[in-house]
Amino acid sequence: MKLLQEESLLKKMPSMQMSMCKFLHLFIFLFFSEYSYSYWQQKADYDIDIVFDHKNHQFTGKQSITYFNHSNDTLHKIFIHLYFNAFQPGSMMDIRSRSLPDPDRRVMDRISKLSKSEIGFHQIQKIQQDGKDLEHHIQGTVLEVDLIDPLLPNNSSIFYLEYFSQVPIQIRRSGRDSKEGIDYSMAQWFPKIAGYDKQGWHAHPYIAREFYSPWGNYDVSIKIDKKYIVGATGELNSKLTDDNDFIWNFKAEKVHDFVWAADPDYTHDILSVPEINLDLHFYYQANSDEMVKNWKKLQKHTADAFLYFNKKFGEYPYGKYSVIQGGDGGMEYPMATLITGERSYPSLLSVTLHEALHSWYQMVLATNESYYAWMDEGFTSYTQTITQFELFNDIYDLNSSNPLINSYERYFQFLNEGTEEALTTHSDHFSTNRAYGVGSYTKGAIFLSQLGYIIGEDLLFKGLRRYYNEWKFRHPDKNDFIRVMEKVSGLELDWYLDYWIGTTHQIDYSLELKKNKKESLEIEIIKNGLMPMPIDIEILFEDNSKSIIHIPLSIMRGEKIFNSGDDVLIMPDWEWVNKVYPLQIDQKDKKIKTITIDSQRKMADVNPTNNIIEIN
Repeated sequence: MKLLQEESLLKKMPSMQMSMCKFLHLFIFLFFSEYSYSYWQQKADYDIDIVFDHKNHQFTGKQSITYFNHSNDTLHKIFIHLYFNAFQPGSMMDIRSRSLPDPDRRVMDRISKLSKSEIGFHQIQKIQQDGKDLEHHIQGTVLEVDLIDPLLPNNSSIFYLEYFSQVPIQIRRSGRDSKEGIDYSMAQWFPKIAGYDKQGWHAHPYIAREFYSPWGNYDVSIKIDKKYIVGATGELNSKLTDDNDFIWNFKAEKVHDFVWAADPDYTHDILSVPEINLDLHFYYQANSDEMVKNWKKLQKHTADAFLYFNKKFGEYPYGKYSVIQGGDGGMEYPMATLITGERSYPSLLSVTLHEALHSWYQMVLATNESYYAWMDEGFTSYTQTITQFELFNDIYDLNSSNPLINSYERYFQFLNEGTEEALTTHSDHFSTNRAYGVGSYTKGAIFLSQLGYIIGEDLLFKGLRRYYNEWKFRHPDKNDFIRVMEKVSGLELDWYLDYWIGTTHQIDYSLELKKNKKESLEIEIIKNGLMPMPIDIEILFEDNSKSIIHIPLSIMRGEKIFNSGDDVLIMPDWEWVNKVYPLQIDQKDKKIKTITIDSQRKMADVNPTNNIIEIN
């Protein structure tokens, strides 16, 4: 009635009608703009020219960063990472390594013993904003810069730097003269602007953990002695001769980092995968028959893996990927990885699969690794294991009912040590390396495996593909991921995220037989742990037929969808505050042999021994 009255009034007052309509439209726009989620991300385009002195392991750099401020904030400062400064005695990385109870064996106290010719550094000789000199100071691995002209929302500035740098001895990820004899593994090698998002700046000091950077385009020229073969992120645009040097120019679009490596003894093989318009590059030292055999074998398997990745997890967006011998283990970068190459073949293939899958879970889905390492390493570890099971189980011999059972056992063993920390912990702030490692890699992988138990594996993989397609080339967080899974499954899953990631609560259920009658059994399912879960109970009859009883959690607001051929009975919801769920099971027609909670062991129940009842 009120709307009709307003309509009548507007008819009598045409000018007022126009004004009020405009006001109403503006109000609606502002209201929903204020309260709707508006995603934005910064952008940084790099133009880098370096001249490399291999005799002294030093280089000079001239670098422009065109920085786009897409936020609603006015920036008065910028922060730039100087990663090489970590490799100096007394650095935060050095002190942290020497103070941990379980330091990384690659680091230990090695930084503290570096000589002046072995340390790493970046010396900033000039920094400008749009041609104006800027005041700055360096604190460890972070360059803090005060802006003369504040960078307004939806504006850009060009930051120009000149610097003199020294490559450290290979200790962690980047460096020279690795144990395998690779001359240069150039990761985190240039001044790189820090990440800025809805939480503000992420100018964390470099203490050996993870990285977070804005997306952008890279144009990188490397002038280095002709004897070197160079592998890098991006496509080789040109290779020019300059006296005794080559100038290698690489270009890469829509990436958030750039890596390169150089060695005079690299063998460089290329394998094309025309089905997905991909060229695979392999850089390795052919220093033994075994090395050559393994790296040749790796090439076909890597191609097979990328075909599988594309189908299973989403299409790889670039035309190139390089597997480069270098670094100190395995580390992912856009379009490339650095891996140690003197391994057994199962290990070589495993590390290649893992780092290649980081192209999905970090290089394209660029989460903030410092806060969400479990999304980076955990998702990669899960998909790596699934790939090994699906494609290469003749090599790895994984359990068919649960390929990740070893991860579950590793997690249970770790719990017994009593040093677990919540996965909301910043990656640099874990009390032990082991807590970070098991948490990020193992518990992170179980997060996905267990999510498949909750919503069904078909929906899990459907959700992973949707997550990739919706969030590629952006910086998703844990909530972005879980919302995709909620949309795919139709279930509420915030409780699962909160418990598994935000707490160290454990899952522990048990079965207890109360009455064994001729026509029925009365049992109780008991929740001994603090973390609730939906329950799948398998009934195995004496004729070896099976049926499933599914008990959803009330906070799921629905239940898992099973395959059409499954014999499933859906029970009333379990309200998590209740510790006991009574259940009566009919056995009039067929006698029951066993009753089992989660027969495939995909729920991380810390005591699976009490999850089964054998009926006499």
